Amino acid sequence: MQRNYWPTAEWQAAEPAALRMDPDKLSELEPKIKSEYGNINGIVVVRNGSMAYESYYHGYGPDEPHHVASVTKSILSALIGIAIDAGYINYADQKVLDFFPEYVPDAADRQKREITIRHLLTMTAPYPFEDWHEPLDKMCMQPDWIKYTLEMLGQKGNIGTFKYSTAGAHLLSAIITRSTGKSAREFANERLFKPIGMKEIPDYKMKSFGFDDLFGKNVKGWVKDPSGHSTGGWGLTLTPRDMARFGFLYLNRGNWDNRQVIPKTWIDESTTMNPNQYGYLWWLREEDGVFAYMALGDGGNVICCIPEKDLVVAIASQFIIHPRDRWTLIKECILPAVID
Repeated sequence: MQRNYWPTAEWQAAEPAALRMDPDKLSELEPKIKSEYGNINGIVVVRNGSMAYESYYHGYGPDEPHHVASVTKSILSALIGIAIDAGYINYADQKVLDFFPEYVPDAADRQKREITIRHLLTMTAPYPFEDWHEPLDKMCMQPDWIKYTLEMLGQKGNIGTFKYSTAGAHLLSAIITRSTGKSAREFANERLFKPIGMKEIPDYKMKSFGFDDLFGKNVKGWVKDPSGHSTGGWGLTLTPRDMARFGFLYLNRGNWDNRQVIPKTWIDESTTMNPNQYGYLWWLREEDGVFAYMALGDGGNVICCIPEKDLVVAIASQFIIHPRDRWTLIKECILPAVID
């Protein structure tokens, strides 16, 4: 797709009609958000490469970063693709234990030796907990999160069965550091954020590792573990405009202003529909003939990419338990505004 401008320095806004969106339909967003999605702090809708809609709530503005929770995982996925392309990592099927030679599993622990980066990316590595019942608080109390996760990895269950794990995404961050010599934050700033005009993520000095430091309102920059690894599964703060930039990069299959930031093949593999409806740390959705892939974070943080509509929706939210599904908002108020 030919683009006549790139939002590297700043986003260009245009009248919805000029971007083939119905302004009357878009005007329904505001009352809907206020009445039914009260924890949304910012929303950016990009259509045909320009901002068709942008709105902020609760005193927030375009320059304030939000803790985007598990949206961080999709950033990690991009970094793995970049690291493979640059030759730091051999390929997605490289064994996880290759990167941790100091860790020697039990001789009987055959399954652990077979687990690959791809298994971590697709959430198909085995763990001892029931799906959706990961004891994340337990990991956060450990002095060494990596050793704890390697101990847990491969226990019970079978390789290939979907099981969502935030600790597994954290291992990917450690693999970035082991292979590149840089934290995921440093590697992302250099190879991903800077080329597309996203704000540089500063080094956030962790004072302690309590709940608020790791998950709460105190989160700034990019949280790290006691060993200095950027958290792989959560803990990154982004502005809604930068969330939209990242989505726009994916929408353009990794190309940004004639520079291939992420390999096209990596984007395609990451977002190809499969029975688990989960790519490489991206959620996949197909409904009423519309295909979308989404970076999703707790509380209703979302980067939603809909390639056939040339559409990106970025939503930053205040954390609450059981927020309303953002897909419903996109389906009811944003997709009907698109004029094909």
